[in-house]
Amino acid sequence: MDYKLPSDVYLQVAFWTGAGALVLTMLVGLEIIRLRLSMRRVQRREQELTLKWRPLLNAAIAGEPVGNLPALLRRDGLLFIKLWLHLQQAVRGEASEGLNGMARRLGCDKLARELLAGGNRAEKLLAILALGHMRDQQSWAALARTAHSADSASSVHALWALVQTDAARAAHEMAPHLLRRVDWPLSQLANILQNARAEWQPVLAEALARVTPAELPHALRLLAALRMDLPLVQLRSHLASNDQEVVLAALRMSHVPGAVDDVRRHLASEDWRVRLQAVRALGEMGDLSDVARFRGLLSDPQWWVRYRAAQALLALPFLTQEELAELRNAGDRYAADMIAQVTAELEAA
Repeated sequence: MDYKLPSDVYLQVAFWTGAGALVLTMLVGLEIIRLRLSMRRVQRREQELTLKWRPLLNAAIAGEPVGNLPALLRRDGLLFIKLWLHLQQAVRGEASEGLNGMARRLGCDKLARELLAGGNRAEKLLAILALGHMRDQQSWAALARTAHSADSASSVHALWALVQTDAARAAHEMAPHLLRRVDWPLSQLANILQNARAEWQPVLAEALARVTPAELPHALRLLAALRMDLPLVQLRSHLASNDQEVVLAALRMSHVPGAVDDVRRHLASEDWRVRLQAVRALGEMGDLSDVARFRGLLSDPQWWVRYRAAQALLALPFLTQEELAELRNAGDRYAADMIAQVTAELEAA
């Protein structure tokens, strides 16, 4: 015998389901209102804080003496650091030091260290930036730990802060780690180290000797991207490697005359990528004796090798007009076509 629920049970279920949906809708609406009100309160606080502190910060930037400072409420500390960072990123030199002095007087260095230790991810990033601008030695250990963390954004910003604080010490402590980080953006690393090459270049060369064979190609590519030089003996040893990836990376760094013979030997490589990089490198430091080598590579099976060889030839300063005309009228169709293409590109530039 089939059992059927009374119709009033269905009505009760429908009623309570609708009532629950209505309550949830009201709660969501109330939460939206609360968030909007909270956002407006924060915006008002930001406006009030800017009106209060911007003139004093501008005076610090201008190097004017700033007497007694008003108290910085703890609840306004994070907003003040945001405003301070906005100004800090637009100034240099003495103006930056003026901002640093005011921040320390207000205890922002202590607050930033607290945020780095216990803040959320966004607060930690702000703290790292603030401590880097202030070159805060007390936060060195915490920043070093952050630089070794798995978080790519936080760790690379911590590296920046360490370099700002003490470039030489950062090089000695962080160079081996930098060579092993594959997640740090090269463009960001280049910006971080652009003013610290003198401290970092010899330390990176020394650290390179301690990386594993598997890590060596990436480490060399990183140094090449950062435009860091290696001692000639070290560079030549990598150019003589049996690992084609190592040779490729070393060729990208080969722009010193002492390595020219090592580069020339790779023009006959079976790997077209190696031939390409060898042509590129030799084009920067070749001499009259390399004309014949470049001409021979105009018939290379790979288009990119022919293209780079033509560029290298036309960039040589000692070729006469007669020699250039001979290249354009070469019997080899591939060579003539490539010379014509590169010539047209140069004329259109």
